[in-house]
Amino acid sequence: MRNHQTWPFSDPPNVVAIANRKIVEGADWIAYVSHDLDDGAWQFHTADAEVAEGDAVLVSLRNIAQIDSSVLQLADLPVGWHAWLEKKDMPWRRAEMRRS
Repeated sequence: MRNHQTWPFSDPPNVVAIANRKIVEGADWIAYVSHDLDDGAWQFHTADAEVAEGDAVLVSLRNIAQIDSSVLQLADLPVGWHAWLEKKDMPWRRAEMRRS
């Protein structure tokens, strides 16, 4: 993300987000994003079907945008929605999350 760009999220850049450690360490890419209904938190995950609790790290939303600027396209993702990529170079798909 370049400094001259306007921050597109309604949340501030320093808001805490949950991310998979592999994304933060540069070992994998963001394949799934959720904007949680219960608390408005942002989560960023890989395509791995199984995720261990120990894989989660706390980072700022700005850090995630610096790691993968394509998430800026999701700045308007409503609370209670999620987005995913079928493949890394494909467009983001979006849908409302099902309530359990």
